[in-house]
Amino acid sequence: MSESLPTDTTGDDLANSLQAIADGSPLVQHLTNEVTMNDVANLTLHWDALPVMADSPGDAGEMANGASAILLNTGQVPEGKVEAMHEAAATAAERDIPVVLDPVGVGATPTREAVAEALLEDVEFSVIKGNYGEISALAGVEAEVKGVESIGEYEEIEDAARSLADSTGATVVASGVEDVVATGDEAVRLSAGHERLSEVVGTGCMLGATIAAFRGALEESTAAALHGALAFGIAGERAAELDHDGPASYRTNFHDTVAGLTPDDLAALDLADRIERVA
Repeated sequence: MSESLPTDTTGDDLANSLQAIADGSPLVQHLTNEVTMNDVANLTLHWDALPVMADSPGDAGEMANGASAILLNTGQVPEGKVEAMHEAAATAAERDIPVVLDPVGVGATPTREAVAEALLEDVEFSVIKGNYGEISALAGVEAEVKGVESIGEYEEIEDAARSLADSTGATVVASGVEDVVATGDEAVRLSAGHERLSEVVGTGCMLGATIAAFRGALEESTAAALHGALAFGIAGERAAELDHDGPASYRTNFHDTVAGLTPDDLAALDLADRIERVA
């Protein structure tokens, strides 16, 4: 029986999820790209999870034994790192450790498509998180991805996300102006975030890391995906309220906001207008 999306999520629920990360200190293993590795590691730590960036053959599979969640990010796909991804995923399957996929740039080149297809064949993912273009490309829907950025219009992104969730069994997060969270049976749109997030390189990777941190602490992939995406967006809004001169100072504000976010902050939120069922 598939998990249902927690569309009745309250501020208290979000607070409890954040507290679960602090209480459990989940170890999140990242096999990610070097461009955003530092931001990913720091943000994981700011959520009160523990980051480790073990991404070489041999070490990756061994480190996975102690992980609470594993994030595979295809922002760079050298042969050794891809081999390490499969090794870590094999260990995860043996030990029932949830694996999150961030298919960065899939749809941009045949090489990235081949890497993503091989991972989808070999790995049972708990959550798949990508931008509108990446999720559409994985779902077999026409998409336009330029480099690692999604461009164009995606009026049926909910259907694409549900289709991918149905074919993989994963909870799917399609990130954009409004994030879409989907299972094979349903989809919701989330109203959380700020336009400044799109002006900082790596926020997509940081969202993937956030969801992995929540998944490492929570039992259900749907709650981890929805609560992680909401908390990330809310932090993005609060960071924009602080004094900043541009993207660089906003980036610092964002890290500081996540580090300073408390369960009490989230418990006070009214989330009724932030979660809209769309399918």
